[in-house]
Amino acid sequence: MRRFAVIAAALTLPLLAAPQAAAAGPSSGGAAARADTTAALERGGTAAAGERSGAASLADVIPAPVEVRPDARATFRITPFTVVQARPEHRAIGEVLARDLRRATGYLLPVVPVAPLRLPRIALATESGHGAEGYRLTVDRTGATIRASRPAGLFAGVQTVLQVTDGRRVPGGSIVDRPRFAYRGAMLDLARHFHTPDEVKRYIDEISRFKINHLHLHLSDDQGWRIEIKSWPRLTEVSGGPGTGVDGVGPGFLTQRQYRDLVRYAAGRFVTIVPEIDMPGHVNAAQVAYPELTCDGVAPPPRTDTAVGYSSLCISSETTYRFVEDVLRELAAITPGPYLHIGGDEAHATTDEDYLTFQARVLPLVAKYGKKAYGWHDIARSPAAKDAVAQFWGTTTTDADVAARVAEGMKVVMSPANKAYLDMKYDPNTPLGLSWAGYIEVQTAYEWDPGSYLTGVPESAVLGVEAPLWSETLRDLDDIEFMAFPRLAAIAELGWSPAATHDWASFRTRLGAYGPKWTSRGVDFYPSPQIDWA
Repeated sequence: MRRFAVIAAALTLPLLAAPQAAAAGPSSGGAAARADTTAALERGGTAAAGERSGAASLADVIPAPVEVRPDARATFRITPFTVVQARPEHRAIGEVLARDLRRATGYLLPVVPVAPLRLPRIALATESGHGAEGYRLTVDRTGATIRASRPAGLFAGVQTVLQVTDGRRVPGGSIVDRPRFAYRGAMLDLARHFHTPDEVKRYIDEISRFKINHLHLHLSDDQGWRIEIKSWPRLTEVSGGPGTGVDGVGPGFLTQRQYRDLVRYAAGRFVTIVPEIDMPGHVNAAQVAYPELTCDGVAPPPRTDTAVGYSSLCISSETTYRFVEDVLRELAAITPGPYLHIGGDEAHATTDEDYLTFQARVLPLVAKYGKKAYGWHDIARSPAAKDAVAQFWGTTTTDADVAARVAEGMKVVMSPANKAYLDMKYDPNTPLGLSWAGYIEVQTAYEWDPGSYLTGVPESAVLGVEAPLWSETLRDLDDIEFMAFPRLAAIAELGWSPAATHDWASFRTRLGAYGPKWTSRGVDFYPSPQIDWA
């Protein structure tokens, strides 16, 4: 009876409303949650069916931690009496942890600011010395504590706990962890095929589990325009409507309200949205909607094929720069993150002279609206790119233009197409994807080093890594998941973990143990034959 009294007292503690940005999935708390706990108690602590598979040790985390000391004797057992302790300002993060554990156990797991001394708990606490995203996790028989200097570090620690628990136990020991690179990204192409806000949110949920902290949205291309620009409404009315996308089967666009909602949702998972408008090439959809963006004023025919390199804005026209500035101004106003991606790749229909003229005018416009210019590494041809971020997507290990700009201060995000492009087929039999950059199995995606990959680009110039997923062959969420996972986990480890921890044998073992987690959440991942799946 004493234990019932203790938990009853805990459940009467005041619970603050969680921020909307972190809300997702089934509602928690209230009468339904209390009923779940009562049922669990009546069953003698037997939990509801859920996510039962977890790592056997703290050493099994993906991405690999900086320091880990497992202790099999110090395992913490989650019971119907366990609480999540978090200060009011960290309650939303505590709810992320509690929500997943409720699904796995059926227990109430209330999030409380203060817990009675004897209650088992998973606690979130602040502690100096961990930087922006680092954390320290300690687990013993009495509970688990995640300590961090910033909320992003607490969230990273929560993801580690969710990986290693089987819903009943948290393996004992300690972890001290922090990221190698500040930028760890994934990219999703909404232009070739529009993916709904709910699909994007599901992708955000999954990538954040591996400490990915940026989602780059490719919002315009030859086949479609996917973001509302109020000063140029025909962009979405015409080029976001029926018949757009590859094969004409990918219509749709984000209203600015929907985009803002995605930004908020991502922020609740410590993911920053990076919007991309590709230019001066890849602009056929814009020119279909507004013929004045061509040099002859004649609208080109809509394109639903996968060819590239045939379109260009009219570089000598002031209408072009009015258009570009309007787009950047509206995007900057609805994007709290620091980056605006301006594309710049495969501008084969733009002369070299025009390309340099365009970049000299457009790159400073990004700064005018308070953002950092970001583009595919082709922008390094322009001297104006020295203050920008370039995303390297080549298939070689040398690029003289990139090296030259890096010497002037440019930073680089590494996305070599033959290593990090998630739309490349795994092997010749893969039903989805392309193969122009080669086949990319999990081992290929894992075995390279972003800090030393490109000649003339030292690790100090590497902002981070990103795994792009182009959607020419994708149609739904299952397709996204099949091409992204498990390779995205490999790229995530390269971005987070110290180079000294990179070991294929270890990674494939940890990845195999993670497979049941995907299965339990209904993620349609590719069961690579390179991995011994649990």
